[in-house]
This record gives sequence, structure tokens and C-alpha cells, in this order.
Amino acid sequence: MDRIIYTSMTGANASAHRQAVLANNLANASTAGFRAEMYNFRSVPLSGTGSTTRVFSLEATSGHSETSGPAQTTGRPLDAMAEGNAWFTVQGLDGTESYTRAGRFEITANGQLVTPGGLPVLSDGGAPIDIPPGAEVSLGADGTVTARVAGQPPQPIGRLKLVTPGPGAAIQRGDDGGFRSVGGEPLPADPNARMRSGVLEGSNVNPVESMVGMIAAAREFEQQMRLLTTAETDDKSASQLLGLN
Repeated sequence: MDRIIYTSMTGANASAHRQAVLANNLANASTAGFRAEMYNFRSVPLSGTGSTTRVFSLEATSGHSETSGPAQTTGRPLDAMAEGNAWFTVQGLDGTESYTRAGRFEITANGQLVTPGGLPVLSDGGAPIDIPPGAEVSLGADGTVTARVAGQPPQPIGRLKLVTPGPGAAIQRGDDGGFRSVGGEPLPADPNARMRSGVLEGSNVNPVESMVGMIAAAREFEQQMRLLTTAETDDKSASQLLGLN
């Protein structure tokens, strides 16, 4: 009897985890630069004497979708969209380098280029970018930041650090939502990476696909719970029969 109980329990837990992943994706369907989390079920045989016939079900996230989101033209000088597989570099809350596709940048009252969340945008030298007071800022295709102060010619003040993850330099999502290299080491700047100014990348989440997945996960969870109810009923019936004997 315990076989169906534990098998159904792991199946229900995996379905609940998938529901949470899909709900998070759907909640970020309108978040600029968001990368949808991917998921998959795994069958894990239980080892041990008398347990070789039991197989548990586990849900695991297998990374994120590399598909680019739709381009949204804004015309705002501080909006940028990294092309191809390039990523912007910012300073995470823990002080380490973090990578993002969200290119909606702002200038603080102290003249620092930051993300809407207040994370400093880093240059190819690994330092925050300071903007002169009252300057008009523009972003070049290669990430060059140009500032123009009234009455003076435009001057380049830095270059955004654009990185391009590859097979030997993969990145993964952290607990704070930012992406970092798998080994934890900062990725080198890619001089060939390019970006587009005045454009934002939308989320690559497919809302319809996420909704269908949530419905399927909910039905799977209900089926597992029905099996647990059936197991309980069978256990009561068996106890009554033993009591009669």
C-alpha cells in the first residue's frame, strides 16, 4: 500500500513545483528582458532491498529559454536591447557581476547609470558609469556611452560591458533573479557584441503556453490526490476485512 502513497505523493509534489514555475513565468510575461524558466519531470528509481519496483517523480528546472523576446521601439535614449546572445552587465546586490537582458537604464540624482531596480550598470572596465551633471546621454551600437554638456561637443565617457555566454561560459539564474556564470567568475567583455538604442526587449514568455501548462499541471495534481484518496479507502477496507478475520 505504501507504494502508491509515496509514488502519488512525489507526483503531486512535482506537479505543484511545475505550477509554481509556470506561475512565475506568467507573472513576468510583461517584464522587459525576462527569460522563461524551463522545466522537466524526472523518473528516479528507489534503490534498496525490496524497493526496486518503486519509481518516484521529480520536477526540475533545466535552465532558461534562450529565445529572444520581441523588440519594442521606445525612442528613449537610455533604452537598449542587446543583440544576439549578448547580455548587459550590472552590479548585483551581493557586489558581484550580474547579467541581464533588461536594458531600461536610468540616471540617479548622483549621476550614476543604473537599472530601474537601482543596480549600477558596469563598464567594460568593471566599474560603475558616472554621468556628468546636466549631460544628454546617448548609447552607441557597440555600447559606447556618450555625454553632451550644453555648449560642448559630445564626449565618450565609457562603454557598457557586453558579454556573450557560450558553451564554455554558461550562465544561470540566481536567487535574486539575476544571471551569473556557472563557475561564479566574471565573464570577459565581448568587443564584437552589439546593441540597439531606443529599443527594449520584451519577455520571451508565451502566455498561452504557460496558461495551458498550468491547467495541465493542476489536472495532474488532482489525479495524484485522487490516487491518495483511493489508497486511503483501500487501506480502510483492508483493515475492516482483517478485523472480521
